[in-house]
Amino acid sequence: MGATLAQKILARASGRGEVEPGQYVTANIDLAMMTDQMYAVFRMLVEAGIKKIWDPNKVVCLLDHYAPSPTVESAEVGKKTREVVKAFNIKNFYGERAGIAHQVLPERGWIVPGELIVATDSHTTTYGAFGAAGTGIGVSEMAYVLTTGTLWFKVPETIKFHMLGKLQPGVMSKDLILYIAGKYSTEIAQYKSVEFTGQVAQEMSLGSRMTMSNMAVEIGGKFGFFEPDEKVTQYLSHRTDKSFDLLKADEEAIYERIYEIDVSALEPQVAVPFAVDNVKSISEVGEVRVDQAVLGSCTNGRLEDLRIAAKILEGREVHPDTRLLVIPASAEVYKEAVKEGILSVLIEAGGVICNPGCGPCFGAHMGLLASGETCVASINRNFKGRMGSPESKVYLASPATVAASAIEGKIADPRNY
Repeated sequence: MGATLAQKILARASGRGEVEPGQYVTANIDLAMMTDQMYAVFRMLVEAGIKKIWDPNKVVCLLDHYAPSPTVESAEVGKKTREVVKAFNIKNFYGERAGIAHQVLPERGWIVPGELIVATDSHTTTYGAFGAAGTGIGVSEMAYVLTTGTLWFKVPETIKFHMLGKLQPGVMSKDLILYIAGKYSTEIAQYKSVEFTGQVAQEMSLGSRMTMSNMAVEIGGKFGFFEPDEKVTQYLSHRTDKSFDLLKADEEAIYERIYEIDVSALEPQVAVPFAVDNVKSISEVGEVRVDQAVLGSCTNGRLEDLRIAAKILEGREVHPDTRLLVIPASAEVYKEAVKEGILSVLIEAGGVICNPGCGPCFGAHMGLLASGETCVASINRNFKGRMGSPESKVYLASPATVAASAIEGKIADPRNY
């Protein structure tokens, strides 16, 4: 019987020849990653009398949510975190220097096809863009992983989104995943593995694939896969010395459901408050004033995202009633954007460049909204109070739509640019 990507990876990780959906397995973890919650995890280990973790070389830690510390409380936690990281001999600690975890780990060569990766962040599904099984777990689960190097999994059913046609200019992969959320709901993949396939998937850049895999969790996905190809091989060629295979799902693999999508007529999409699946085409949104536009996050803060925004903004200015925040996803993205002159273009247009990190995406700091304000952002969630005041509103859109909206001071169609 054929196997999906999730079945193949979980079978290998649990030492089995094959596994079936619904089966429970105990799997060996290839990589564990923690961000700002790591102190809570290590504290649990200390309280349990555990002084060593299963394999420090398979643990990566960094600070990206509260970076730099916005409050004295977070600064105190940061201080304790550095102390405990040293106590547990964690060598792979990047602090606040590297940027957002889900961008940094692929850049640093930690993510390769076929591996099983867990992290204390829900958007760990991002690694499915590389054919890796990435999923978010809780603090107590991570404490167990650090102690044993294993974790139990229920083998998920798999659904497939087979995408055909060609995206129009000005329409990005963010629009496609928002369309999927709007059409099929945030429950469609609840504890299921998702595979994105077809001509559109094959033609996408790795960055565009990362956007869709990142938001697979927003439709309920346990994993969010693209089949790895030569684009992955080329990307990793100078970043890792790990060996890997370009893992493919079997042709005879059984899927719970296959959804076929023709993207040829797809317009830019916008998720309106207060749900990721409350999605409208740009032509249906109407007149929506924009006080703040945010370009960044683990969803859309990559070089290609900044590049398309710069193309739209070059020679133009941000609307006087709108503030544009630009947050590169990593230090590497930041440096490349400087070299290409992208940041200069964005600054000339009136954008404010912030340090790499999660920033205002989850309401921590750096660009929070006041009551009555509206933001259009290339982030992944638009829940009530997500970016500050519960009386504010966040609209989700692509980097192209964010840039166009910053110019017009209202949600705008990027195809006009």
